[in-house]
Amino acid sequence: MNPSGMSVTTCRACAHGPLSPVLSLGSTPLANRLPNESEPADDEPRYPLDLGYCPSCSLLQIMHTVPPAELFSDYVYFSSFSDSMLAHARALASRVQSERRLGAGDLVIEVASNDGYLLQYYKELGVNVLGIEPALNIARAARERGIPTIAEFFGRELAERLASEGKRASVVHANNVMAHVPDINAFAAGLELILADDGIALIEVPYVREMIERCEFDTIYHEHVFYFSLTALRALFARHELSVVDVERIPLHGGSLLLRVARGTQAVATPRVRAMLEEEERLGMRSYAYYEGFSRRVQALREELRRVLLGFKARGARLAAYGAAAKGSTLLNYAGIGRETLDFVVDRSPHKQGRFMPGVRVPIRAPSALVEEKPDYVLLLTWNFKDEILAQQDAYRRAGGKFIIPVPSVSVV
Repeated sequence: MNPSGMSVTTCRACAHGPLSPVLSLGSTPLANRLPNESEPADDEPRYPLDLGYCPSCSLLQIMHTVPPAELFSDYVYFSSFSDSMLAHARALASRVQSERRLGAGDLVIEVASNDGYLLQYYKELGVNVLGIEPALNIARAARERGIPTIAEFFGRELAERLASEGKRASVVHANNVMAHVPDINAFAAGLELILADDGIALIEVPYVREMIERCEFDTIYHEHVFYFSLTALRALFARHELSVVDVERIPLHGGSLLLRVARGTQAVATPRVRAMLEEEERLGMRSYAYYEGFSRRVQALREELRRVLLGFKARGARLAAYGAAAKGSTLLNYAGIGRETLDFVVDRSPHKQGRFMPGVRVPIRAPSALVEEKPDYVLLLTWNFKDEILAQQDAYRRAGGKFIIPVPSVSVV
């Protein structure tokens, strides 16, 4: 099937060109587009998945844009199926509500609010909420749990409309969404418009340092357009009259940044912001040299993983995988691992069960299949939730089953 979209040679944020190539993962299918049995394999669109570096603003980004409507209008990722995500969301809402003294007169907006997994906790605390979620099926699920949700893409146009209606927020959350937005300048401009004068935006993004240093190549897929450093983010926000006033490193999604962003360019930042910027400078994250060895290390990890899996298979072992996540699609397609190696993949989400992994066509089943089928080894595709999943699968492990952790190096537990 012929793909749409466009190749990118200049930086989407600062317009500098050309981008410097960092890594190519080949031509891969859309990571969250899980085909069903009636869809022929040759109908799956494939797109180039190449990573480039901007030598001007140091922003890492993929070099092909897939239209957002193809990625997000119907979506199978529901945040509420991760216990870790829910626990993080509850704790974050409680902490922010207390720190900001939010009440019935305040509004909390979440951009890319998914199924209301976070906003439900603010609502329980008596705070007004509004979700913005472009995936129609997921926005519907959020409304069904009582979370007002606008099913549109967020950008300057929607922000202007909300601001004109008086819907400016005391707090705006944008969790793991900025990486997904090709027109990143319209997104940043929209944040500035919907923030109240004294409002704060709390933004979570995967940290590019973790990806490079831990060889987390499977976090690269077409939905993830950008891979952020604090240096690149500060430059982006400054262009839109916004300031990063605080930053924390958090373990979510293999290592993320939690930023607090305020209106205006003169807002006072905490020492943590200055310290991280200085550390990025010392590490060389503002230069291409920091990224240029990534491709070689990714290729070596791919070969190591294939050697381990094929070795087990040659000895007669039965293999399955856990987690029909986007990162799993990238890993399986790049490594060339399919039904010749894996019997099935399991996932907790009923929205994924009965479908197939993109490209490699491995069937997706419920987690109970691990105990029922008793594969010898399970490749943990959702390694970012390792502790949660290993605890959930205690019965399988006590019966002798073992998990293969693929990142940052291959290990068996």
